[in-house]
Amino acid sequence: MRSEVSPVEVSPVVILIMGVSGSGKTTVGRLLAEQIGWHFADADDFHSTDNRDKLAKGIPLTDEDRQPWLNAIRSAIASWVAQGRPTVLACSALKAAYRSYLVQGWEDVVRSVYLKGSADLIARRLADRTDHFMHKDLLASQFETLEEPGDALTVAIDESPDRIVAAIRSHLDL
Repeated sequence: MRSEVSPVEVSPVVILIMGVSGSGKTTVGRLLAEQIGWHFADADDFHSTDNRDKLAKGIPLTDEDRQPWLNAIRSAIASWVAQGRPTVLACSALKAAYRSYLVQGWEDVVRSVYLKGSADLIARRLADRTDHFMHKDLLASQFETLEEPGDALTVAIDESPDRIVAAIRSHLDL
């Protein structure tokens, strides 16, 4: 006798909010986490002092610079998934290879949200930002590095953070 099992919708454990610097990852991620009662983590906190110094001086990071950072983030994701600790993670994750590495093995419980905006809008935001270690002149290199995801929820950032979060919650049924 053959039985059929209907597919079960698996709820996300990690929501990866990605995009270039200045796209609103931290603002949107914190607000989303607050509204749904999840833990919030910022991938910037996983950078080494050397990486932070380079970014502050306007020096783009290489893949070699990023690997320990990616390893630390992947380890954190593994821990959150193992603990069943729902987490919103703000992380640039600009290349497809970075995103693939970060979520490999957890594709069924990690959802990606791409905050998409024009270079002009983001440059205006960065010009007003004074509390971040990343040099605003790195925006061009961020856009050069960016490989837009085809498998993520894409949300335009030309709305208020509240409206962006509402769109994310609606699309992800949160």
